[in-house]
Amino acid sequence: MKVALVHDHLNQIGGAERVVFNMHKLWPEAPLYTLVHDKKKVGDFFNGLEINPSFIQNLPLSLSHLRWYLFMMPTAIESFDLSDYDVILSSASAFGKGAIAPPSAMHICYCHTPTRYLWSDSNTYLQEVGGGAIIKKVLPFVLNRLRMWDYLAAQRVDHFIANSQFVADRIKRYYNKQAEVIYPPVDVKGYPHLKKLNYFIIVSRLRPYKKIDLAIRAFNRLNMNLVVVGDGEERDYLKSIAEDRIFFTGNVSEKAKKRLLAGAKGFIHPQEEDAGISAIEAMAAGTPVIAYDVGGARETVIDDITGKMFEEQTWQSLADAVIRFNKQDFDCDRIRDHAQQFSRERFMSELKSFVEAKYYDNRN
Repeated sequence: MKVALVHDHLNQIGGAERVVFNMHKLWPEAPLYTLVHDKKKVGDFFNGLEINPSFIQNLPLSLSHLRWYLFMMPTAIESFDLSDYDVILSSASAFGKGAIAPPSAMHICYCHTPTRYLWSDSNTYLQEVGGGAIIKKVLPFVLNRLRMWDYLAAQRVDHFIANSQFVADRIKRYYNKQAEVIYPPVDVKGYPHLKKLNYFIIVSRLRPYKKIDLAIRAFNRLNMNLVVVGDGEERDYLKSIAEDRIFFTGNVSEKAKKRLLAGAKGFIHPQEEDAGISAIEAMAAGTPVIAYDVGGARETVIDDITGKMFEEQTWQSLADAVIRFNKQDFDCDRIRDHAQQFSRERFMSELKSFVEAKYYDNRN
């Protein structure tokens, strides 16, 4: 069984890239095809993996201004010659699902989410995108064409895997395709058992949809300690609204992150996530999660047992949840045990079994 891997783009290290990393561990001989490969940003994370970027890699400023080439991405992802492979295994939150498998091959897509800016977040994307008046007038027509391509590309996929039931429901809604749920791989081992200290924590990229500003406003009002781990485009803005008891660490090592998670009183999860890997990592550290009650958090956090849910995505609702959280005791060992079901080993076993079963069914 010859496998080829396809991924949207390699220009950051996040949950999707860790999925690809583990796919590579399962099929080490499989090459990876992707729109662009930014070696400065991903470093040696994928050492030993043969990476084949598309023609967009060679276009001016493609790494720093990839959005300029949005209209080219369908053509780029379809341009890969995959004729030598039996299984195309794509990792997609956008264009990866559009890779064209040869007639004799099977395409399995591990879908992190149907393309957000084409479907669930299309209106928000149009409001947030920069580029001036001309871009804002032209972009809706570009997105409409891309939406039609995205739907048709999804129809070419033989089997979808979703990273949560939340995403499986979206796949059904937007693509009218069924999906098997295999939760993403999470590092649930090696967390120290530390005494809980008087701070709460967020681990996140600092981007608008992560809603870190809600947490900062809540903790400003509560006058409580909040540690923010991570970096991103909203860093300066978030620092500008944060008061004295909000601490920004930037990106930290895995060892430091595990210690910070293990020592925290609670983990703050104010955003809608498809799966929510950071929240699972917090639980693996024995730290309860205060989560906005939507998306993947509903599948991973058990209210009043492994954390506390809040219903409205406002700083007031979050602050109320923190106050109620402070009055409750949590069993850290039970929280750690709950997180073990999302392990990397479980992911690899389930994915390998799924791919091999579909491959042999296809041959018969």
